[in-house]
Amino acid sequence: MTAMETRIVAGISVPHSRLVERAIEHAHHAYEPYLFNHVMRSWLFAVKLAELQNVAHDAEVLAVGTLLHDITLNDRFAGPRRFEVEAADLARDFATDAGLDGRRAQLIWDSVALNSTPSIGLYKEAEVGLCTTGICFDVVGLKYSFIPSSDVRAIVAEFPRLGMKRKMTSCFCHIAKTQPETTYDNFVRDFGERFVPGYTVPSSVDLVAAAPFDE
Repeated sequence: MTAMETRIVAGISVPHSRLVERAIEHAHHAYEPYLFNHVMRSWLFAVKLAELQNVAHDAEVLAVGTLLHDITLNDRFAGPRRFEVEAADLARDFATDAGLDGRRAQLIWDSVALNSTPSIGLYKEAEVGLCTTGICFDVVGLKYSFIPSSDVRAIVAEFPRLGMKRKMTSCFCHIAKTQPETTYDNFVRDFGERFVPGYTVPSSVDLVAAAPFDE
C-alpha cells in the first residue's frame, strides 16, 4: 500500500489527499467560523493522539468523520432525529459520493453518530474511538494532559475558539427548546434542564412503567 502524502497544519502532520481536502472545503462552507475551527482542532487533536499512542487507523476515515461530525449543529436545526444521526447520514452520503466503500462509509457514520456518546464511541473501532477522543478533547478536555501544551497552544492559535462554549451552548439550547423529543436520552437534555424554561422530556422510568405488557 502506497504511503499517503502528508502536509503540516498547525504543527501536526495530517493526510493530504483529494478526499480530505474535499472534506475540509465542505466543512469550511457548511459551518460558521467557530464550528469550523472546532472540527479542525478536533481532527488535529485526534491525529496527534493517534501518533502519541501509536494507534493504527484509516487516516481518511478519521479526517472525514471528525471534520463533518457537527454538520447539523446550528440554530436552524429542525430534526426530526437527533442532530448526530442527521449529521451521520449526511457524512455517509458525502463518503459514498466520494467513492468510499461500504465499510469505510459506515465507520464515518458511526464516528459522527456517536461523537457525543463517548461511553460507546471510545470502545468502537480505532477510527471511531479517535474521532470521539479528539472531539471530547476539544469540548471537555478529555485526555488533556496527553498532548504537549506547546502543541495544544499551536492548534488553538491556528484555529481560535471564537467563543465556542457560549455559542455551542446556544445551539444545544435551541435543540432542547425546539426538538425536545430528540434529547431525552442524550447530553442535550442537560442543557435543556439547566437553561431552557419549561423544558420537559419523558423519563426512562416512565417509559418502562408504561410499556404495553402486564409485567
